[in-house]
Amino acid sequence: MIIGSNLIFYENLSSTNSVAALLLKDKEIEEGTVVYTDFQTAGRGQTGNRWESEPGKNLLFSVILCPSSIDPEDQFLLSMAVSLGICDFIDRYIPGSKIKWPNDIYFKDGKISGILIENSIMGENIESTVAGIGLNINQEMFAGHILNPVSLRLITGREYDRVICLKQLLTDLDVRYKQLLYGDRETLTSEYIARLYRFKEWCTYRSGDIIFTGRILNVTSSGRLQIGKKKGKVMEFSFKEIDFIL
Repeated sequence: MIIGSNLIFYENLSSTNSVAALLLKDKEIEEGTVVYTDFQTAGRGQTGNRWESEPGKNLLFSVILCPSSIDPEDQFLLSMAVSLGICDFIDRYIPGSKIKWPNDIYFKDGKISGILIENSIMGENIESTVAGIGLNINQEMFAGHILNPVSLRLITGREYDRVICLKQLLTDLDVRYKQLLYGDRETLTSEYIARLYRFKEWCTYRSGDIIFTGRILNVTSSGRLQIGKKKGKVMEFSFKEIDFIL
């Protein structure tokens, strides 16, 4: 087992990704080391957003990886593997989770998990990766400014043992990471695309000041989203260049 080979727990900290990045300065840190906590005072999401979580209710952790066999231009494959690992875990309890591009996990129209992947690239190699994950497990009340949050407990009505959930999730992430390193990357990519929220559904999107109708067709190896318009034109977008209009 790679992911979960070494567990480091803090009762509370600023951010698991920040602590994991500090640990990486110790060249002896083991690949697959997991930094986890009950509470973050400054949890980070994509592009400076904050990840908020009630103390002791959810899973908050970061995984240290050394994916040197992954070319920098293919680094989005790491996001694919992590996203699918989280979906595999959710499927243990209830099927139907989706990946809202690029790396949020949804159940129906509710966000249950967020991912923040930070890569350190040296030359032509990814020297190290910190994959931060927040997964809502038992939380029932969320701050009013948080959009469409949901948790396993809200979905199923059950309370969960977070220790068991963490073990299961790390196992599922480990399987997907090994698939990325040693297995069939084409299958990994096709499974990610098939899991996409709103995949091939005609929906409304906003890009800048333009609102248009389109449907998701593909995600490139570099992580760009491809959307086809009704007249046949295919457009590509990077993160934050397009919004899903619910």
